[in-house]
Amino acid sequence: MNEPIIRIRDIAWIRLRSPDLDKQEEFLGDFGLVRAERTADRLYMRAADPSRHVHITEKGDPAVVSIAFWARSEDDLKTLSREASGASDVETLNEPGGGKRVRLTEYNGMGIEVVHGVAPLAALPIERHILNAGYDKQARAGEFLRVGSRPSQVKHIGHAVISTPEVVKSVEWARRHLGIVRSDDVHLDDDPDELFASFNRVDGGDDFVDHHVMMFGRHATSGLNHVSFEVQDFDDLATGHDYLKARHLDRHLWGIGRHTLGSQIFDYWQDPYGRLHEHWTDSDVLNNASGYRRHKRSAGMRSQWGTQAPQAFRDAASR
Repeated sequence: MNEPIIRIRDIAWIRLRSPDLDKQEEFLGDFGLVRAERTADRLYMRAADPSRHVHITEKGDPAVVSIAFWARSEDDLKTLSREASGASDVETLNEPGGGKRVRLTEYNGMGIEVVHGVAPLAALPIERHILNAGYDKQARAGEFLRVGSRPSQVKHIGHAVISTPEVVKSVEWARRHLGIVRSDDVHLDDDPDELFASFNRVDGGDDFVDHHVMMFGRHATSGLNHVSFEVQDFDDLATGHDYLKARHLDRHLWGIGRHTLGSQIFDYWQDPYGRLHEHWTDSDVLNNASGYRRHKRSAGMRSQWGTQAPQAFRDAASR
């Protein structure tokens, strides 16, 4: 494959469209995000890390507008604008925190924003728990652990997963335009040459990064399967699960369980308009010395524990 045009630094935010911003904010607050700013027609939600926002909702008919990624420099935005087919000019963002972006459309028609220079905010305070594990029985000696009823404490946005009829071409586009690198690929059990899913991470060189920032999975139609957010730890995920169940039981889809590829402990919820939002904690982290692996579908796409994926999850492809 040709050298990538640029190499992204990380995922930045998801941009959705919803007809009722009050309803969207209620769910996202219960999910563990915090309002950063709201106008008459836009809602900006943040996590505990310093990024100004990780979730944007524009007012309008339900839609997935775009997935945003951080460029490493403003020069990368100029390069992308110049060299990527169909890319916009470098635009000034008229949104909280300012910054600049280039807009593209990926292989399946999903909007992509590549951004740089958005001013951060101060990190939010979080609860931290020390666990008395079997290998460290006295880590919390003399202290009591009590977790109140509250939402999860979302740390940051972690990855996006796109459903697509054409996994190979989708991955090729993303690697060429965003510089992501493969962590694990999944093929059909009876055909090792038939790609079913592809997990790709940021190219951090020697630095360790999350197992994947973009994943592509085969489906009859294309769209957003889910967007994923890291929470602080297992207690935090489980507490958020109970909090959401008490308020939005009908929106729970899958979890709690542990994935095989990536190893994350996961929990999946639908927002008021059916878009899947994942909580996760405890991901594998890899660098470019970690190698690349291929797996059969029957092994790689299974949960290590917990229930297996329901059909509604496999069929998710929001546009």
